[in-house]
Amino acid sequence: MLLLTACGPVLTPSAAVSPAPNLGTTASAPRIEAPPVSPPAPPGTNLPDFACADATGGKTGVANTIAARMNTQPAYDRFVLQFDPIVPTYTVKRQAKPVFPLGAGGQNTSVQGSTGVLVTVHSATGATTFTGSTDIVQSQNKVLVEAKQTQDFEGYVSWGLGLSRAACMRVFTLPDPARLVVDFQTTTS
Repeated sequence: MLLLTACGPVLTPSAAVSPAPNLGTTASAPRIEAPPVSPPAPPGTNLPDFACADATGGKTGVANTIAARMNTQPAYDRFVLQFDPIVPTYTVKRQAKPVFPLGAGGQNTSVQGSTGVLVTVHSATGATTFTGSTDIVQSQNKVLVEAKQTQDFEGYVSWGLGLSRAACMRVFTLPDPARLVVDFQTTTS
């Protein structure tokens, strides 16, 4: 057989044939791929811990107050202030009574509850942009029972929050739309 193969016709490659591309390793070799990129966590899945302390934060800049709302979840009651375009600097302060200064006039206003929290936002206004109620009562909530706007004057917007009892809170911001979130812990763990 060897003799027959050696005596057979000689094949020469055509000039039009190009070399085969280098495909690297063969199909049976192991392949290493980068792990898939995890999508960003949606709001509400990577929340800060509750703390029994006052809070401050926000960004330097001017914003319009757009809306306020509150609701209840199984482990917390939530108060939200929505802004455009950013959440400006803010303070969230606990207080022994649900009595708050009403604007700059020296008068006070009270809200339902036995203790309170004052949310003050600096460099903000809602005079022409705010929609909705400025006094929100939710008797079905476990801790946060009333939220009332106490000031919108000369760049300060304040809300007095009435709590049925003292509770630890977590304060954070969310983007798109810009929101300041204050959660009150309703369960103890």
